[in-house]
Amino acid sequence: MRVRIAQISPLYEAVPPRLYGGTERIVAYLTDALVKRGHAVTLFASADARTSARLIATRKQSIRLDPSPLKSDLAAHLTLLHEVQRRRDEFDMLHFHIDLIHLPVFEDAASRTITTLHGRLDLSDLPDTYARWPQYPLVSISRQQRAPLPLASWIATVSHGIPSDLYHAHTDSAGGYLAFLGRISPEKRPDRAIAIAKRAGIPLRMAAKVDPVDRAYFHECIEPLLADPIVQYIGEISDADKEAFLGNARALLFPIDWPEPFGLVMIEAMACGTPVIAWNCGSVPSVVDNGLTGFIVNNEDEAVEAVSRIASLDRKSIRSVFDRRFTADVMAAAYEDVYRRTLDTASWTARDAYARSADEHR
Repeated sequence: MRVRIAQISPLYEAVPPRLYGGTERIVAYLTDALVKRGHAVTLFASADARTSARLIATRKQSIRLDPSPLKSDLAAHLTLLHEVQRRRDEFDMLHFHIDLIHLPVFEDAASRTITTLHGRLDLSDLPDTYARWPQYPLVSISRQQRAPLPLASWIATVSHGIPSDLYHAHTDSAGGYLAFLGRISPEKRPDRAIAIAKRAGIPLRMAAKVDPVDRAYFHECIEPLLADPIVQYIGEISDADKEAFLGNARALLFPIDWPEPFGLVMIEAMACGTPVIAWNCGSVPSVVDNGLTGFIVNNEDEAVEAVSRIASLDRKSIRSVFDRRFTADVMAAAYEDVYRRTLDTASWTARDAYARSADEHR
């Protein structure tokens, strides 16, 4: 069934992001995969998006790349919502990736929407908000993400996926180093990664950005640790650099200390055949097959021990798991099923409403 789909992206990053960024990257991959599968897809995003879908740009540039010193992300997203509302009858399905800002605006069309929640949900105001608008079907990106909101209107869990040809498997780890990729922030625990590398006696390469909010943490807690010659801080890297960075690594360290909703970097590593050593936290048990695609650990001692066992994992098998579970096409097929079920439910609901109305007027 060919579906007319609106993909509504946040405006913080380009679609896909030029450098770091998760949600907009997934929106880009999903959009292009749905186009390949024959759907009529329209992407609502900033004008710097790169997409095979029809693009409706509601901002000249993504907020992060906009050099203007003063910007209003709220104003930008209200404009986005206005444009989606104005054109909504052009679509069978409205797929929102913008958290909850649209909930008061599309109440009368909620039955033909789905909302994928990409962020952490353990925030004090969220339970009341999602209870107030239960008519919106929600999609989680891991089963662990749902834990703070067990009574929300969940209809599916769909894992993230990336294009199968974006990265290629490296069958050996010639680089011999450990990798850390992402953000320098307290919840990502780069300090743990450094401690593990030092105890294991293996070089660590860190490709990570520092957001303005995390600059004090970087300067006070992480920068002093970079003086150790075993650590090489590279800074933020682009997609074009990721395959070599991840593929030549002995393993990716993912020592998080927060309820990670998904953790895209884990499947990026797996696409390169690189095993993941990850803390038993957040989505990790849903993404890492312990003993097959990496090791799930509970403390620093277990992480160091896991580093010593990396050679026991087969990098071709890691890539095979990625191909089976985490490609963009697998993700798009899962969303096709969600769209179909949602539209079928909306159709039956509309028929029931019509029948009730007819009965009342007899």
